[in-house]
Amino acid sequence: MLTRELLSQSLPSLRLSDKVYQALQLMNDNHVTHLPITEGEKFIGNISEEDLLLAENDHADLSSLEQSFSDVSVKEDEHFLKAVQLAADSGLSVVPVVSEENELVGTLAYNDLLKFSSGFMSLGEPGGLIVLEMESNQYSFNEISKLVETNDAQITQLNTSNNAETGMMQVTIRINKPDVADIVASFQRYEYNVKYFFGEELYTNELRSNYDNLMNYLKI
Repeated sequence: MLTRELLSQSLPSLRLSDKVYQALQLMNDNHVTHLPITEGEKFIGNISEEDLLLAENDHADLSSLEQSFSDVSVKEDEHFLKAVQLAADSGLSVVPVVSEENELVGTLAYNDLLKFSSGFMSLGEPGGLIVLEMESNQYSFNEISKLVETNDAQITQLNTSNNAETGMMQVTIRINKPDVADIVASFQRYEYNVKYFFGEELYTNELRSNYDNLMNYLKI
């Protein structure tokens, strides 16, 4: 899905002539901590609630805070996961979507991006999750896929990420069936290091408690 297909129609944008107190009120009304600023149709930057609260004069124009603007945005023809990455990296509650001419097309709220991500990964569908850890030169998609398929299952999602501290690769695999015990056993039999697994036979395990860390695999 492209970002332009998921735009929020409810979030407002700000103008350089808006006052600090007006921007704070809009953020409060819409339950966000960031909003984009435009001049005409052009995207100028983002302002945060934190920067607004530091302003000495609540009635000052936003133009007086231009040094605090961030220029983080995503193009309308980029995949929405790029917006998820930018929101996570920059701590944005709202990601501006712009055209090639840098005109503000719309916005994406971070909470909505998480919902889109959940649907994109079919997290609401029955299935299991397995995380393998290995040296990067040991990774073979064909072998991993074959081991899953020999247990009458299929991979519905697969992502790789590298741990900067250890240099090890993590391979996160989503399987189309919730019973993953046989698949885990197959990986272990072939000497794969199964770091976590999540299925109906082990509902509460280390993977669940570290779910936020595993969300990093969205950063593609």
